[in-house]
Amino acid sequence: MREPEERDEHRFDPELDAAKALLNRMRKLAEERGDRRVDAARMEKVRKRQAARRGFMDKGGSPEPGAIRDPRAIGEVVARLSKARGWNTQVAVGSVLGRWNEMVGEDIAAHCKPESFEDTVVIVRCDSTSWATQLRLLSHQLLKKFDAELGPGIVTVIRVLGPNAPSWRHGMRSVAGRGPRDTYG
Repeated sequence: MREPEERDEHRFDPELDAAKALLNRMRKLAEERGDRRVDAARMEKVRKRQAARRGFMDKGGSPEPGAIRDPRAIGEVVARLSKARGWNTQVAVGSVLGRWNEMVGEDIAAHCKPESFEDTVVIVRCDSTSWATQLRLLSHQLLKKFDAELGPGIVTVIRVLGPNAPSWRHGMRSVAGRGPRDTYG
């Protein structure tokens, strides 16, 4: 007769095997998704390098507690993101159109509105011909201000358009005359 087997620690245990099988399945699914397995020791080295780069190391050479996860200003985060993604030019374009009142002043902004921005050219529509003339005279100073606030080369030309006047041509035929002149500004 056989003697009953003694309990062996290394022997097959169905509960442990199920957990191991589940873990292996989860690893396989993660691998199929393209996720990589992360080594905890290697991640600690990466965190220390990042903290050192950011200047969050204490005198002993280890990162300060919470230094890597310290909150940052939203402006700093957005600036880093836009720089990393190459969006600086687009953000500058948006700031020209969005901050027009602040950049040109309230007087000019009340009478001249930006319509579009294409290839470093801002197209501005004025509500009268006198304001259009005034903006053309001030365009050199405005370009200097844009270079100082947004960076050089973002805005190189300001194209100024006069007011939209109605067409006085009605019907298929018209007479080439002098017309109503500048009655809209």
